[in-house]
Amino acid sequence: MLSPLGKLVQVALIIAGAIIASWILRLFIRRVVSQIVNGVKKNQGAEDTQALSVSPLAAVRLVQRTRTLGTVMSNIVNVVVVIIAIVMIVNVIDDKLIGSLSLLTAALGAGLGFGAQNIVKDVFNGLFMVMEDQLGVGDVVELGGATTLATGVVERVGIRVTQIRDVNGTLWFVRNGEVLRVGNTSQGWSRVIVDLAVPYTSDVVHAQELALETANTLAHTPKWRSRIIDRPEVWGIESVSADALVVRVVVKTRTAAKDDVSRELRTRLFQDFREQDVPLTSLEAVVLSGFDSAGSVLGAKPPRTRPIGTVNQSLTKPPAEDKPASKRAPRRKSTGENPAGQTPPTE
Repeated sequence: MLSPLGKLVQVALIIAGAIIASWILRLFIRRVVSQIVNGVKKNQGAEDTQALSVSPLAAVRLVQRTRTLGTVMSNIVNVVVVIIAIVMIVNVIDDKLIGSLSLLTAALGAGLGFGAQNIVKDVFNGLFMVMEDQLGVGDVVELGGATTLATGVVERVGIRVTQIRDVNGTLWFVRNGEVLRVGNTSQGWSRVIVDLAVPYTSDVVHAQELALETANTLAHTPKWRSRIIDRPEVWGIESVSADALVVRVVVKTRTAAKDDVSRELRTRLFQDFREQDVPLTSLEAVVLSGFDSAGSVLGAKPPRTRPIGTVNQSLTKPPAEDKPASKRAPRRKSTGENPAGQTPPTE
């Protein structure tokens, strides 16, 4: 039987041992994370992780996932060491309290499991999201549950909450337990889809050849060829409407370069079609079809609002009520002395 002073010394040793053990384990985790990150930077020839943005995507994602898992493992180590230290301290103070502590722990665990089940769900779901590489910092994602939760750039992946910054700058905090599906547009590759509405009066074959030539020229430009990973394609006539034939042009790009390639391709298509006098019509009355999930890809759907040029044209057109009057005008009798369209003098 230890004296009170001996128990106090033993408790102090347990606390010191717990602190040292936690420090050693966290140091080991940091060393492992640092070795992995430094190895990736060395293989890619980068001195900073920010320079990995021009490197293959797998290297960037490995660094992100390693750091996130390192943080999670450090937190788990702290919790486990504290729990073990508490049990050992209770055993030193009075070994008979272990039985009572076991019952108390079981009751507390049941209460937490029932009352804090959402927190447990958030933690486990976040852990699996990180380990399975569903998303990472810098990814453009759409998180969905029963409805769409948030869409934007991932700024932080936590063990319980994921932070998403949308296009308006709003920072969304999404509980990991609410996420049922993850749409990630930053993994692997992306596809630029551009639809061109060609009038029936135009040569559709020539329009397709011109679109493909423009896309190929862009793909062979030194500035853009590193961002385009496959040859551009023209998928032909995508849909037919009463106003136009829709020709679809697709380009496979790196995920980070999708928007830039899309803007440049649209600009060049507009310039080349204007130089070749190939007219284009509005897509507002065209219903697109084909290619599953194209609705979520840039350029697959026409804008909901009418283009500025179309609105200006509609303002210059005569109102619909004037058309019948223009058709009835030729029915008026006119004499040889009075030109057609002029009002005869009154007597």
